[in-house]
Amino acid sequence: MDDLGGFDNLGDLDMGAMQRNAIAGLLRDLPDDELHHVADLVRQLQTERAITSGDYDAIINAAFEIGFGRDGLGVLPWVEGNVIICPGGMVSKSRASHRCRFVSVDDCWIWDSGMLLREDKRSSPGTDDGFRAIALLPLVDGLGLDVVAGRARQGQHSVEHVVSYEVRGGELVEVSQRTVNASHGGRQI
Repeated sequence: MDDLGGFDNLGDLDMGAMQRNAIAGLLRDLPDDELHHVADLVRQLQTERAITSGDYDAIINAAFEIGFGRDGLGVLPWVEGNVIICPGGMVSKSRASHRCRFVSVDDCWIWDSGMLLREDKRSSPGTDDGFRAIALLPLVDGLGLDVVAGRARQGQHSVEHVVSYEVRGGELVEVSQRTVNASHGGRQI
C-alpha cells in the first residue's frame, strides 16, 4: 500500500463533477422558498464578481473603438470576462427623424435597469447629431436582453428589428430575431 491508503487512483476522479453532484443533491432537497433564496444568492455572487473583475475604464474605452458600425449605431452585445458590453446609440439627421439601437434588460431600458453596472455616453463623431453609449452588465445566468433597433419619423417612433438574448451557463445566447414591419402594425414605442 502507498501513502494514500489504497486510494492511489484519486487523480482520475473529477472532483468538480463530484462537487456539482453533491450541490445538486442538496438543492433538490431544499423547499421552494429556500431554493429561491439560493438563486438570489447565486445572482448576487455573479454580480459581485462582475463588479470586481475588471478595469471598466479600459473596457469602455476599447468598446467605443469597436462597438459601432459604419451606420453609427451600436453593434450587438458581447461578453468580456464577467461583463456584457452593450453598445447603443442614436443618429439623427433632423429633430424629427433619427435611427437608434439600444438594449432592453428584462423588459426595462438598460439605463433604467437595476443590473446596470456603468454606462458612458459620448457625442457621435461626424456631422450627424446623436450620441453613442457603452453600458456594462454583469454576466448573470437568466438575464434577458433585447437589442432594439428603431426609427423616428415626424415624431413617431417605431421598432424595426429586435434580437433577443439570454445568459445561459455563463454565455450570451441568441434566442430569437424578429423584424417588425411598420406597414403591418409595427410596434410604436
